[in-house]
Amino acid sequence: MTTGDFAGEFEEVTLPGVDEGEILVIRSTRRKKSISAYRQGGRIVISIPARLSKADERAIVPEMIAKIRSQEESKTPGEADLIARIDQLLTELAPEITERPISVTWRAMRERWGSCTSVDRTIRISDRLKLAPAYALDYVLFHEAIHLQYFDHGAEFTEVLARFEDSELASAYLDGYEAAERALLAPVELEKI
Repeated sequence: MTTGDFAGEFEEVTLPGVDEGEILVIRSTRRKKSISAYRQGGRIVISIPARLSKADERAIVPEMIAKIRSQEESKTPGEADLIARIDQLLTELAPEITERPISVTWRAMRERWGSCTSVDRTIRISDRLKLAPAYALDYVLFHEAIHLQYFDHGAEFTEVLARFEDSELASAYLDGYEAAERALLAPVELEKI
């Protein structure tokens, strides 16, 4: 999808076969030789010279996407790492909770940071936390792990969660992330009445 030319400076193009808005290619008239790729607002943004041929673009863009995703994967804790971290958090902060999760998996979740099913002891963590600071991920892991024993957000749950030292900082990060996501969403066109 071409979104147009911005003052002759660049042109945005979303690649076919990729979720709308996930990958953004910017053809920049200012860029002469270099190509850059980075993550911004949940999208991979690739900036290329405007004069780059379509054939070169088709060859280079997938390579840049692979590099970004590879860098992210190397920084993302795996399931065993997440389970070990939950065990450490519970041992240090809530030793009375003896239940441990059977699995902890990353999931595409846009409305929640995590969820826990205490019946089968599974925890799911939003993939939006993959590159979050450790304290924010730890907060969500600890929060969900507490649900292995306390199913609601009652007084006992709240008392245990309060033991997490950086809870205010983590909450501020998560709230800020959500605010930034909302700000980056495309404006909704209102119907004329």
